[in-house]
Amino acid sequence: MHPRKVLLGAQARTGSIPVCDHYSGVEVRMRKSLQLQAEMAQEFGACVFDVTLDCEDGAPVGGEADHAALVTELALASAPDARVAVRVHPVDHPAFEADIATIARAAQRWCHVMLPKVESAADVERAVRVLDAAGATAVPVHALIESPAAVHRAFDIAAHPRVQSLSFGLMDFVSAHGGAIPGDAMGAQGQFTHPLVVRAKLEIASACHAQGKAPSHGVVTEFKDKAALAAAARRAARELGFTRMWSIHPDQIRVLLEAFAPDARDIDTAASIILAAARADWAPISHAGKLEDRASYRYHWQVLERAHQTGRKLPPETLGWFQPPVT
Repeated sequence: MHPRKVLLGAQARTGSIPVCDHYSGVEVRMRKSLQLQAEMAQEFGACVFDVTLDCEDGAPVGGEADHAALVTELALASAPDARVAVRVHPVDHPAFEADIATIARAAQRWCHVMLPKVESAADVERAVRVLDAAGATAVPVHALIESPAAVHRAFDIAAHPRVQSLSFGLMDFVSAHGGAIPGDAMGAQGQFTHPLVVRAKLEIASACHAQGKAPSHGVVTEFKDKAALAAAARRAARELGFTRMWSIHPDQIRVLLEAFAPDARDIDTAASIILAAARADWAPISHAGKLEDRASYRYHWQVLERAHQTGRKLPPETLGWFQPPVT
């Protein structure tokens, strides 16, 4: 039996979607992002990042309808195995329902719909009702948490059954404090030292893990500083529990994949333990002088899944678990 079924059952887990979510809203960049996704999927043997086509920040004022039509056509023209998402306008924006009516034409192509400026579970429920009425009943929803009140309600938002992931909107969160948080808290380093920002991240990550959803870290705006990006991504993953992160420039994608990937030694250890566990029909085993059982098997299986999602090389004996996908 496949490890995913033995160890995790039917519950959605935090590692089930790519670790990188790449945002693009300008037509030429959206097209290039989809092409890059296809090229890197060929290179790594898996789709290693989502492409989210942006209606909220990408659409010019007054051009919302045309932009929604554009991103819908791009999704419909994308490869069958592409992972394409869309960020619509907030639920209280005049263009929200029109966005949904348009993008629902590509309902079968969206891997998720990102809802910005979510303040409560009621916002999610309203969005889901509109999606369902438009025929997009199977599309997962991601919620962007951007205010102190939304952070307070993060556990309720994460608990909604259609929510797959919560993201942290750093810049809006800082500006929502009316100058009480200094501007350097929006930077690659300052966002990991200001207590209110760190607390918000921990609340979002904790809410997601409590519900088996994916916590997605926000942007690093210094997109040309790869060292700063890598350091921020490693801290997000290893200190704060995030399993996913936004990219806002193509140069950030490979940096994020590397930062969120397990190292080769951890991959080899995980493969060795999972293979031995499978041979023992998932009963407890002794490995390198340590007891291993289903609790640790879950962790080691998640290491292998993350390695696959980040394009790392896997031991040949494990490849059958990843190709073809389990349904």
